[in-house]
Amino acid sequence: MTTTAMLTTIERETGANPDFSVIWLHGLGADGNDFVPVVPELGLPSGTAVRFVFPNAPVMPVTINGGYVMPAWYDILSLDGSRRDVDETGIRASREAIRALIARENARGIACSRIVLAGFSQGGAMAYTIGLTHPERLAGIIALSAYLPSPDLVRDELAEANRQTPIFAGHGSHDDIVAVELGAEARDRVQALCGQAPEWHTYAMPHSVCLEEIADIGEWLTRLL
Repeated sequence: MTTTAMLTTIERETGANPDFSVIWLHGLGADGNDFVPVVPELGLPSGTAVRFVFPNAPVMPVTINGGYVMPAWYDILSLDGSRRDVDETGIRASREAIRALIARENARGIACSRIVLAGFSQGGAMAYTIGLTHPERLAGIIALSAYLPSPDLVRDELAEANRQTPIFAGHGSHDDIVAVELGAEARDRVQALCGQAPEWHTYAMPHSVCLEEIADIGEWLTRLL
């Protein structure tokens, strides 16, 4: 386990001397271990060397969960149907922490153009936000069962460098935590802002991932490689 100024991370490498990195953000209340088992299931081509970085979110009280302290990328203040009232200051703080991880990958020799930001649920919301506002071109964004937590922030700080960055967006059609309509709304907002739609996939599943989705992510990553 390694440490940045703010975040601890878990890392897995598919080969020696990686020249490609995936920074994968977990969901609310989980931790960096959550998606480690996915790496060997992606079916990436043999001989590819990819570093997967799984950060642990900071621990904070989460208002919608009665103030219970848990790993979270930002506080969610209230839920009103499909709308979420979020702490934008927390989003910005977590964005800076992930940018520090991106900079660490740069220092290891991995250019931004060879870094993918991925995330599930709240982590996917952060992947959208960080990726679309990052000043240097990234290789791609993966947003799973996600939404745009602060559309105004993304609109106001949209980076020209990432307007055409490839995006994979997957969502469960039976999701009762982040409704599929929220995922579709994020897709449509991104298309309106960037002029291109994310590659959109739906799966007959609840708020989770499934083997079909993992295989699709693996194929998408392989195309980027």
